[in-house]
Amino acid sequence: MKLRSSLNRFHLSPVNGEKMSNILLDTLKNQPLICAEGYLFEMERRGYLTSGEFVPEVALEHPEVLENLHKEFQHAGSNIVQAFTYNGHREKMRVIDKEHLLEPLNRAALRIARKCADNPPKGLDVSLMAGNISNSNIWEHNNPKIQAQVKSMFAEMVQWAKEEKADFIIGETFYYAEEAFAALREIKKSGLPSVITISPMGENKMKDGYTILETCKKLEELGADVVGLNCFRGPATMLPYIREIRKELKCHVAALPVPYRTTEQHPTFFNLPDNNGCHCPSPHGRTFPTAMDPLQCNRYEIGNFAKEVFDLGVKYIGVCCGASPMHIREVAEAIGLRVPASRFRENMSKHFMYGSDKKIPKHMKEYGNVA
Repeated sequence: MKLRSSLNRFHLSPVNGEKMSNILLDTLKNQPLICAEGYLFEMERRGYLTSGEFVPEVALEHPEVLENLHKEFQHAGSNIVQAFTYNGHREKMRVIDKEHLLEPLNRAALRIARKCADNPPKGLDVSLMAGNISNSNIWEHNNPKIQAQVKSMFAEMVQWAKEEKADFIIGETFYYAEEAFAALREIKKSGLPSVITISPMGENKMKDGYTILETCKKLEELGADVVGLNCFRGPATMLPYIREIRKELKCHVAALPVPYRTTEQHPTFFNLPDNNGCHCPSPHGRTFPTAMDPLQCNRYEIGNFAKEVFDLGVKYIGVCCGASPMHIREVAEAIGLRVPASRFRENMSKHFMYGSDKKIPKHMKEYGNVA
């Protein structure tokens, strides 16, 4: 099946009162969707984003770099191109004294994503573009004034995404349940399909008291098309909740962990300790966000997570902060997809010491056991 989002817009005006089709759900009926998130860390590693601030100015200052990263993720199997507008909201732009760049940054990121989604690499049969809204970091429980401000921030970003032809909107990384509900309501007003993913902190519940399952059930009740978890948690501490959510919800479920070895004692990556012999800790005194390299999952752990959740019936899978194209290819292949990057899948049979090929000299194979 060849499905190009540019040819199959779900948000065409209905005819004679007919219900508009939903390109997100229509696609999920036929195949899984893979979403590369976590652009923040990858852009920071490449030297195009300031750690700590974590604002996607790259969309304006180096659009070619952002476009190339989208293409790398597509090559690896991401059939969702998520516009890099995470932390590109009014409040964050105000904090860094660049609020005047708010709309230009958003539109630039959306247009780059739309361009990439409309021009996928050969071998990627589905290509959808998603707009993005996320945690505001100012939401307060029982503060109507602040909540109205956040809703206004969501509304303008959703409107820009709709104008730039997004196929659906992702609302992500919410640790207040009520903020996630507010984000969904703003998306629903646009008529666009929605993916809402929450990110509970280390208390293993939302900051306004909702349990994780309660929050997901309410999101389903409010009409979210896809509901689940993203960010903060690695495979080990996300999987138990995905099992519970998949069991209890009827809608599609999303699972997008970070590629770090979080534990029951440290369920998120914010306070992970480095007990691997580090002699040069970060200047800010914690591993997050720039000293977590020794704490990463290997690619096979990410692939194993993807296979486990897929077998549970989860069809919207990805990797969040810390993701690289390597991880995305692992996700794709773990759930049975062959993607453009599969052309370069590892082939250890040809390795000069560890290979099994008959053409490799016997003495080199023997040396591999003692090297």
